[in-house]
Amino acid sequence: MLFFWLVAVYLPAIALAGWLVLPAERKTGIRKETDVLIMRASAHANRISTLIWAGPICVAGNCGRVAQAIRQQRKRFLLVFSLLGAPALIVQWFARGPDIGGYEDLPANSDPVVMALLQGEQLVPPPPLPPETFSTREIESERVELASASREWSLLNPDFRQRLLTVFRLMENHGYKMALIEGYRSPERQNSLAKMGPHVTNAKAFQSFHQFGLAADNGFYRDGRLVISEKDPWAMKGYQLYGQYAESVGLTWGGHWTMRDFGHVELRNPAARHHAQK
Repeated sequence: MLFFWLVAVYLPAIALAGWLVLPAERKTGIRKETDVLIMRASAHANRISTLIWAGPICVAGNCGRVAQAIRQQRKRFLLVFSLLGAPALIVQWFARGPDIGGYEDLPANSDPVVMALLQGEQLVPPPPLPPETFSTREIESERVELASASREWSLLNPDFRQRLLTVFRLMENHGYKMALIEGYRSPERQNSLAKMGPHVTNAKAFQSFHQFGLAADNGFYRDGRLVISEKDPWAMKGYQLYGQYAESVGLTWGGHWTMRDFGHVELRNPAARHHAQK
């Protein structure tokens, strides 16, 4: 590759630089020196690095004259070496990965299906579940004060909402209907939950992504009831799949934390958080 760039780009650029700044050498000197350099490069690969650095000086054969020419024709030299860098910039441009818009934080090996959903239509939140779904004895034993939690999709950050709905859509393909348990959380509610102890949350007001619309707690809806306990083997299997999909769209999953929160996901986006604070 280095030899290719030497022959295809660097040596012609050297010749062009010499042609522009050393008129007396245009007809014979540059041509002769370029031929010599090409022959040496092909026959002596170990000299390539030396030629790269010393090539422009060697073309003229006179360091003083080259230095004087550079001083007199600085603009031409800048033009030549700008053109010299252009091929590398072009190669770099076309070597970039696919442009995925606002999802630069996604894993490098993102699933094509995930990418298609994120870049496609804006997904619509599912219809809200009946309020009594969140106030059963079973649910209250798992999550305190869940009945008063906000489940308004409109209060979530648009980027986060699209990613979360993408996870919901992917989970449906495996027979899991997801339900939003809690999204945005007011500072007052956050402090209230924090006072209940670390078994509920360690985060006080504005220490949680919930306050910025960048976090949500989710569960499963099966046979007309909400299932959130990981003690249910079906639900636990679903949480593992849910965590994988959440991470595939750039979300952080609470299932890896010391105090595991299998239904929790958040988008750790400092820019979005700063915007929400305004």
